[in-house]
Amino acid sequence: MYRKMSMVLFPVCAAALVGTGVWGYSQQRQKNEVSIKAENQYQRAFHDLSYHVEKLHTELGNTLAINSTSNDTYRKGLVNVWRLTSQAQNEVNQLPLGLLPFNKTEEFLSNVAKFSYQTSTRDLAKKPLTDGELKTLSTLYEHSKEITGDLRGVQEKVIANNLRWMDVDLALSANKEPNDNTIIDGFKTVDKKVGAYNDLKEGPFTLSTQSKYTAQMLDGPEIDEQEVRKRAAAFLGVNNPAIFNVVKNGSGGVEYESFTCSLPGNNGSDISMDFTKKGGQLIYFMNPREVKASNLQVEQSREAAAQFLERHGYKNMTAVSFDRHQNICNMTFARQEKDTVIYPEKLVVNVALDDGQILGLQATDFVFANRNHKNIDQEPKLSKEEARSHLSPQLKVARHTKALIVNDLNQEVLCHEFIGSLNGQTYRIYVNGEDGTEEKVETIRREDAEQAKQQPVTQGT
Repeated sequence: MYRKMSMVLFPVCAAALVGTGVWGYSQQRQKNEVSIKAENQYQRAFHDLSYHVEKLHTELGNTLAINSTSNDTYRKGLVNVWRLTSQAQNEVNQLPLGLLPFNKTEEFLSNVAKFSYQTSTRDLAKKPLTDGELKTLSTLYEHSKEITGDLRGVQEKVIANNLRWMDVDLALSANKEPNDNTIIDGFKTVDKKVGAYNDLKEGPFTLSTQSKYTAQMLDGPEIDEQEVRKRAAAFLGVNNPAIFNVVKNGSGGVEYESFTCSLPGNNGSDISMDFTKKGGQLIYFMNPREVKASNLQVEQSREAAAQFLERHGYKNMTAVSFDRHQNICNMTFARQEKDTVIYPEKLVVNVALDDGQILGLQATDFVFANRNHKNIDQEPKLSKEEARSHLSPQLKVARHTKALIVNDLNQEVLCHEFIGSLNGQTYRIYVNGEDGTEEKVETIRREDAEQAKQQPVTQGT
């Protein structure tokens, strides 16, 4: 009996063993193929990064060598700097550096890209490079030379010693940093040097790339947790402030400090609000729930949002755009002063389309916006008709208003805002009220276009 069983089982086990071996070999081969492919991608990205940083250094030198009156050539050089820096940023993102401190170098590349883009897009004939900007270019040239040399040094060692990027990936994933890993040590050295570039922490380079929100942009005294509870209770109409849970966010090292105040909601989700520590300004409110139906028209949701803003002291706000997602209307409002829409002072209200309940408010831009607008009381140099002449004759204008915007150079500009259609598409175009420059062109959706044909809803006085 056992002999018969063995005669049957032996071929079966042998076949299973052979099958397991074949499967294991196939899996190992596929694993090796994936590893080789990843290594090739890493190597290509690294060598391209070294090449483009070296080209960036060369292009900065070429730009500095240009005569200061050659505006078109200057612009071409700065555009090339921006293009090369963007390519280098893309290659950094392809390398396994997520667990390696390389943020200073990434920030450096980002700042160079933004500086060169902002400088190249302005009218250099009217606003030529300043002495400070030329000094910044010279400093960037010297620093890019040093970074190029360090990356070339790492590249030579990688080639000479046949080093593998997969070893870097495995070491970082395992939270191991072997002392003899040339690639890791080389990139740490580069990032440490870039972090010590103190000469780029002042002047136009910093002004064009500074953080968007800081405590210095806020007014008023600092508040404590007790005051946060009082303000949250007043906002929601709650009689007992003690029922709120308050958590402090950040410390002195962050851009600004805030408090998160929460309260259990009726639908199982917490009602949450964020207040700035300095000034006690509400920057975020959320009362989430599932919205299963869409019963309201856009105009009705806009009216609900406008009444909510009025009740909570946001005066003179006008709806400028909206979008709908999962039966919720996200309505953007900006402050209007006389006949000018002030876009930097904007916020977003989330309205449930089943019953018009307000589910959220995002007011960070509004809270941190500059309130001292130099141009707001002035009439644009160009009239509406003169500004219109700078647009395409084929554009069919549906609405016009004056608008204060922040352009690509981070400057406030008083503009004529036109909304019109061309070739079946609707556009919002901002024309500089001083010189007729088209500061911004935005494509807007059909629903926004229909609403734009109406005059903005302005509330309060």
